[in-house]
Amino acid sequence: MNVYSNKQRWKRFLLAAAAVIVLVTLWYSNDMARRIREEEQNKVHLWSEAIVQRAELVGYTQQLFEELGTEERGKADRLADAYRLINDPPRGMDLTFITDYLWSNKTIPVLIYDGNDELLYQVNTPAGVSLDSLKGVMSAANDPIVFNDVGHTVYWDESVRFSELKDVMQDLINSFISETVINSASVPVIMTDSSRTEVIRYQRVDSTAIGDAQKLQSLLTGMAGSNDPIEVNLPGEGRHYIYYADSVILTQLRYYPLAQLVLIAVFTFVAYLIFSSFRRAEQDQVWVGMAKETAHQLGTPLSSLMAWVSLLEDQGVRSDYLTEMNRDIVRLNTVVDRFSKIGSKPILKELNVAAVIEATVEYMRPRVSKNVELTFEASDRDLQAPLSPPLFSWVLENLIRNAVDAMDGDGKIQVALQAGEEGGVLVTVSDTGPGIPKAKRREIFQPGYTTKPRGWGLGLSLCKRIIEEYHGGRISVGVSEVLGSRFLIQL
Repeated sequence: MNVYSNKQRWKRFLLAAAAVIVLVTLWYSNDMARRIREEEQNKVHLWSEAIVQRAELVGYTQQLFEELGTEERGKADRLADAYRLINDPPRGMDLTFITDYLWSNKTIPVLIYDGNDELLYQVNTPAGVSLDSLKGVMSAANDPIVFNDVGHTVYWDESVRFSELKDVMQDLINSFISETVINSASVPVIMTDSSRTEVIRYQRVDSTAIGDAQKLQSLLTGMAGSNDPIEVNLPGEGRHYIYYADSVILTQLRYYPLAQLVLIAVFTFVAYLIFSSFRRAEQDQVWVGMAKETAHQLGTPLSSLMAWVSLLEDQGVRSDYLTEMNRDIVRLNTVVDRFSKIGSKPILKELNVAAVIEATVEYMRPRVSKNVELTFEASDRDLQAPLSPPLFSWVLENLIRNAVDAMDGDGKIQVALQAGEEGGVLVTVSDTGPGIPKAKRREIFQPGYTTKPRGWGLGLSLCKRIIEEYHGGRISVGVSEVLGSRFLIQL
């Protein structure tokens, strides 16, 4: 079974499981937020209905106060008529009842002055108030009654009870306005006059918006878009409008699922980075251990081969055979050196890139199929770059071998060298094979990816590690101008 495909299956499974968990969590959070939102909206609806009912109650109370005020006003008028009768009684009229009525007055304030404007009598006058001031108020409200025969003057006003009723009514209205705002709890509230330009009272609203006419109208428009304003008529105050919006908590609940999704995404991303670093560290340890063990295992037979070649030289074996064998031994030494360098930082030297590529191509040319044409072209043979020749040659060998396998040993392979567009060096390895499907181009550098029945899928992954981690370059799959594959190496 393909290891990479199996890993991809597990990745998709875990991704699907994570998506299900996220969706269920978001659904539950959104459902909880919706239920809380409905509950709070019901409370606000009940509050708005209570406001309307209390406004009606205030109006009904005002009606009762007006009726009581009319009665008290009638008493004051009858008291004034009583004083006028005493001042000019009809012939033969008994004034005993009228006198008793005057003395039974317990609510109407009265001031009586003599001809020298000296106070003779006061009743039901409020304490702490200047009599001269009170006399001025009384004379302005009602014409004084003058007793011409004795020079007395009677000043009077509406009853104390009627004044108290007016004060109580005003207090009730003020209380209604205050409690309307205070009892709104966390709901932003603005009460305006009939013109909707003057704010009577507000709560949980930005004070800077109240002082700015343009901001105020924008705020009122937004509130009216959320909830219809409540219209109330207050006695003596006229028509008022109560604007209210959703509470801060309710607004936050609307965005809570989105904030939760962002937090989950951030957490998932951080966890992915952490686990990726751990996995990569494990992979590095496996790579290093396997490479060093391979180098160690190759050392013994390689030493034996060198001894056998020396023995064959002593026995007069053909020199051309021995030359090729020595070249392979040198190459094996290079391979051992490559594996031994895995896990340690290689020493890079500024070298001629064309010379290193040409040496690799010359070595590979007799070791590939005779039906494969392997060529090397360089637009500039003096290009320099920091290289580790054993590791860089390893990359080229892997790419060339993969190209030969892809073409089934029949086709053309071209290695090209040129200056990079943004500086540096660009090396391309192209072949005339079937090419790499576009959907697979991002997967081929993953460890375990292979199209060979017995392949391990480590070659291209190793190439990527050598170029990008050891040489600080970049390797990618380019778009081939003709049928085939094209790898780009930027140094």
